[in-house]
Amino acid sequence: MSASPASVASLAQRIRGNIEHVIVGKSEVIDLALVALLADGHLLIEDVPGIGKTMLAKALARSLGCAFRRLQCTPDLLPADVTGIHYFNQKTQEFEFRPGPVFTNILLADEINRATPRTQAALLECMEERQVTLETGTVPLSRPFMVIATQNPVELQGTFPLPEAQLDRFLMQLPIGYPGANEEAAILQRFRTANPLDDLEPVAVADEVVQMQRAVREIHVSQTVEGYIVEITRATRSHPEIELGASPRASLGLHRAAQALAAIRHRTFVLPDDVKPLVPYVLPHRLITTSQARLRERGAREIAQEIVKSVPVPVETE
Repeated sequence: MSASPASVASLAQRIRGNIEHVIVGKSEVIDLALVALLADGHLLIEDVPGIGKTMLAKALARSLGCAFRRLQCTPDLLPADVTGIHYFNQKTQEFEFRPGPVFTNILLADEINRATPRTQAALLECMEERQVTLETGTVPLSRPFMVIATQNPVELQGTFPLPEAQLDRFLMQLPIGYPGANEEAAILQRFRTANPLDDLEPVAVADEVVQMQRAVREIHVSQTVEGYIVEITRATRSHPEIELGASPRASLGLHRAAQALAAIRHRTFVLPDDVKPLVPYVLPHRLITTSQARLRERGAREIAQEIVKSVPVPVETE
């Protein structure tokens, strides 16, 4: 029996409530992280130090009750440290495989831009095809499989910017932002005696998450809304301030993210209002702006928001 949008929304509500025991005043950020999870995508969290990037990733992983591994990225990390190695066991006199951190359900790649490009590239096949190619053949990864990566955009020493091919593997790039005054005071109170993350209990299991991901794929998207998604994506390819526009993978990502958001909102169909708020998180990290735009300090997110405003919104979708 397939899951209904109501059950998807119920699961999202349980996970959101659980994460909010740790993350204060960031309901929208949590919902966007849940969209990435339910759309079977990967999440890149980018913001200044101390905002709670790793905390959010760990709280989401603990709420799911899935297998979780953390990969602390450093310049000396090797691709084999990510995927695993074959080693000779002197006791058995045979070669054996020691699985790497990617053989899990939720992989936290903390400070991913501190790893070298060859180590970053070890995640490309895992993220896109959910498999790892080893000396003995191709091994599929468990489901669900989600990479949550964090990076600090203000510190450049000892870092290696993610190439466009790697960024395109992430469904969403998500900033968290500073908390408000009342929220920051609540953080001080909540963390005064202990870390609430230590007592966080799972509210879902792996099979349930996979079932909900399948249910999200069944959310109806009319041809009108699909055309709206295509128009937004195509507009990035002809914009004068964008050197490289979004690919068809971006259209697919926006499509699936909109399905997930509609399901979280208790709906069986997607509206343009599900698409519009996702564009600033699904498209900008896939765009390369022109040098003139960078000189004018025009960011990809700002341009993407302008594109959304310029594309006519379909009136009737059903």
